[in-house]
Amino acid sequence: MDVRQQTSRQFLVSNWSLTDHIAEIGLVLAILAGITAILSGLGTQWGWWYFRTGIKLLRVGAISGAIAAVVSLGGVGSVVVRHERRATNVFAATAGILIGLLTVGIPWSWAHEAERLPSIHDITTDMINPPQFRAIIPLRVDAVNSAVYGGQEIASQQMRAYPDIRPLSLSVSPITAFNKALITAKNMNWRIIDSNTKEGRIEAVATTFWFGFKDDIVIRVTPEFKGSRVDIRSTSRVGRSDIGTNAERVRTFLKNMMKE
Repeated sequence: MDVRQQTSRQFLVSNWSLTDHIAEIGLVLAILAGITAILSGLGTQWGWWYFRTGIKLLRVGAISGAIAAVVSLGGVGSVVVRHERRATNVFAATAGILIGLLTVGIPWSWAHEAERLPSIHDITTDMINPPQFRAIIPLRVDAVNSAVYGGQEIASQQMRAYPDIRPLSLSVSPITAFNKALITAKNMNWRIIDSNTKEGRIEAVATTFWFGFKDDIVIRVTPEFKGSRVDIRSTSRVGRSDIGTNAERVRTFLKNMMKE
């Protein structure tokens, strides 16, 4: 065997060896991307870094996940081209694609919602006279967003995006409605800061699952005709857009109130 043939054979062997490991490389990249994405939120929640750093890490995880999915897809291609069906390669390639796409999919869906919804973070059932925070104000000392309602500009955006969010009217006494509201808030795992029966006011804090963002809630119960009216306001301490989180929280609370 001459030098040229030997070199060609070494290249082919090396090439096939690399091909054998494409699926595994894709899976490793996908796992690292997934870990980055998970830590982007948990690290923010645990106080390891500022939330903007967590958002940047989430983007890094998404880009890495996309690369991992492409590499894993190449692993599938190598299996098909070589007519091999080794279980380990097939599993690694499939897992790499799924993990990679999941890492990309979550932030992509958030970005899509952010484009579709208005950049607001303060949602209330009463946009003319929104419930006011009192007991929670000291907890918002380091909050980026103000606790003062944004007025007509915010109200008009809410009306266009969430026209279904309105006050809840109940045919029960204010004290009964207040107790129902308090039970509902507790069942939603909100941290109750204050519950003032005399003023018909409940204040609470909700913590988001992944990034651990603190969102503040105030519920107001007032007499209305022969029954009661329940208003609620939910606002974020940080972030220009809440990607619909506060609106969904208000909807869920009102639905649960009617079940109590």
